[in-house]
Amino acid sequence: MNLPTRRLASRLSLPVLAMASVVANAGITVTGAAVRVTGSGLGCPEWPKCTADSYVPVAHPEISPVMMGVEFGNRLVTFLVLAVGFACVVKAWSSRGSRPDLLWLALIQPAGITAQALWGGVVVKTMLNPFTVGMHFILSIGLTAGCWLLYTRSRQGTGPARLLVHPAIAKLTAGLVAAVLGLLVAGVAVTGTGPHSGDELASRFDLDIEIVARIHADLAYLVVGLTFAVVFALYVSRAPRPVLRAALALLAIELLQGAIGYTQYFLGVPAFLVGLHVLGATLVWIFTLRLVSATRTRDAVEPVPSPTLAATSA
Repeated sequence: MNLPTRRLASRLSLPVLAMASVVANAGITVTGAAVRVTGSGLGCPEWPKCTADSYVPVAHPEISPVMMGVEFGNRLVTFLVLAVGFACVVKAWSSRGSRPDLLWLALIQPAGITAQALWGGVVVKTMLNPFTVGMHFILSIGLTAGCWLLYTRSRQGTGPARLLVHPAIAKLTAGLVAAVLGLLVAGVAVTGTGPHSGDELASRFDLDIEIVARIHADLAYLVVGLTFAVVFALYVSRAPRPVLRAALALLAIELLQGAIGYTQYFLGVPAFLVGLHVLGATLVWIFTLRLVSATRTRDAVEPVPSPTLAATSA
């Protein structure tokens, strides 16, 4: 473990480091979208090297320097994400005796980031096949979920999970998570069928873009409807204010994301709005996780006194 990572872990708490990891993973998701919409997907045509003879971008007659810079920059962000992930592991290691669950959750990050990096090689080797590119995004949202779970658990005790809302509302939020996942997968299908493939040589899904876009829109309506139902149920059941605020924040993000989606559709899917839409999708996922985690908590478990100490006290 390098010295900067150790210093980062020693100065910051685990919840702060875990939240930094959530932000870092969201950031690399967005920079990955920037690679695709700028047509820089094969700016570094080799992996793990940028070109056949160099790990860093060098002048190449067939590749624009800007394209190489964008793709290489996205690869560099991986090291930042990895550094934050290792800092989480170092911090969780210090409390492994009392909170082994945090260590296991922290270990998901370097393992997941390594898997992402290796899968990035598959993306390059398959010439940006839409399936491999889509899986790159799915792995990112899975890793983001793991980071959010670490953040949530590091702020709670070790007791059993306790619902803060009616059980029916908890089931409704679980259905909302499933719907959001379906929406994200449909978004991957739309992206894999649409114009922004990352490079002129990249293949596309052989699907009807109008039909795929309609399915995506229908799922978006379902997600917004379920979120509104959660908000209404929380309000009428007088749920704790933090839970209601989390639901309202998610609804606001979804409505903004919908506005971006329709704008990009009517403007012919401009690259900038596609990147903004990916950012919105990432925020919808994070705020969905935030809502689910707000519906339950875990209390601290009081240590059980030993018989010797009990007898002495008596």
